[in-house]
Amino acid sequence: MGVCIFWDNSNIFIPARYLANKREGWSAGRDVRIHFENMFSLARAGREIESAFCVGSVPPELEAVWARLERVGVQVELFERGEGSGCEQGIDECLQVHMLRALADIHPPAVAVLLTGDGAGYETGAGFHADLERLARAGWGVEVISWNAACNHRLRAWAQSVGVYVPLDDYYPSVTFLEGARWAQPLSLTHRGLAVPKQPVKVGALATHE
Repeated sequence: MGVCIFWDNSNIFIPARYLANKREGWSAGRDVRIHFENMFSLARAGREIESAFCVGSVPPELEAVWARLERVGVQVELFERGEGSGCEQGIDECLQVHMLRALADIHPPAVAVLLTGDGAGYETGAGFHADLERLARAGWGVEVISWNAACNHRLRAWAQSVGVYVPLDDYYPSVTFLEGARWAQPLSLTHRGLAVPKQPVKVGALATHE
């Protein structure tokens, strides 16, 4: 069973800073880093990779970060920050394009693993949540990996009802480290839930999903 990984780096890293302050003291948020190898292993959970994408921005100080992701088999796509706002531009849309390409190109259905907490745009049929629903309707398994405090409540509830929600809080010591102060702990997947795609079932001339 294959998986497609869709990774919104900012939506994972920024909430980790707040949790680090809460768990390890006020200065931890400054020094916390994502352990990309363990995060990737948590998303993959031992399964075959159909594709893996991570989107982020291009400050020069992050070049080593992107290189580490590429070494573990993730295709990285970077975008400039807005000149006036300093905010990332086009990040969500890029990841959504890859989700919809996977929906169109990968058969039979696989498992979509989304690392984010962003549920914006659902009401208008846009955003990550809406595209995950499109994948689920086509028979894909769906998993959402997010920090509890940062995850959109409707996205979390939906993922729990139709697929798997993986709370990063449970894996905090393994998917983060403090630069110069704490190593990441070994990752255990013992309690990691797994979604499965629905198998196509032919009924006469029609095809439905179990």
